[in-house]
Amino acid sequence: MNILSGYKELEEKLGYCFKDKDLVNVALAHSSYINETKAKKSQCYERIEFLGDAVLELSVSEFLFQSFSEMPEGDMTKLRASLVCEPTLSYIARTELDLGKYILLGKGEENTGGRNRDSIISDVFEAIIGAVYLDGGFEIAKDIIKRFVLTDMNNKIEFVDSKTNLQEYAQDKGLSVRYELISENGPAHDREYVVSVYVGDEFLGEGKGRTKKSAEQHAAYAALVKAKESSLKEK
Repeated sequence: MNILSGYKELEEKLGYCFKDKDLVNVALAHSSYINETKAKKSQCYERIEFLGDAVLELSVSEFLFQSFSEMPEGDMTKLRASLVCEPTLSYIARTELDLGKYILLGKGEENTGGRNRDSIISDVFEAIIGAVYLDGGFEIAKDIIKRFVLTDMNNKIEFVDSKTNLQEYAQDKGLSVRYELISENGPAHDREYVVSVYVGDEFLGEGKGRTKKSAEQHAAYAALVKAKESSLKEK
């Protein structure tokens, strides 16, 4: 993909046009890319991600404090942790922005599956928040966080805790949960796993992921969605 067209596409998804395009370049540049292009180390996303992480945490904290006036500090801390953790951020960045395809990677990191790695995608998402903060200010950064992180919170949290939530659902019914590996495709550095999940003897969902754990998480989430739909039909 042409870098400039990629930036424009990403801006359209974000709903924000950067005045300083260099900030986008820094936010998307992995250290492996910087090493290969012999650019300054400070031009990779790590420093701006550090800033974005702080903006994200403050924005989420402020939102929870203002939105849930009766929620104890301990519960707000747990909820914030669920919203800003790596699985949630990578899930948001992947499903809402398809962020992986815009990241600038070195050939080595590219060949070992870095474009699909949750840790990299979540870090770049935080770097993008940092870039928006520097380019447009705190209020605009908060607006983007509100639109992408603080909407549909229950489903985001349920996705992160899907395996635990499915286990609790099954236990309430006196049933066990079983995951079954259906297929495993691709080279060693870029595997795709497909997993089915059963509650008791009933098939409830299927999921795909770059690791077995990720595939199981997606399968558990699909099962929870199906279980909810069945429950609503029964009412």
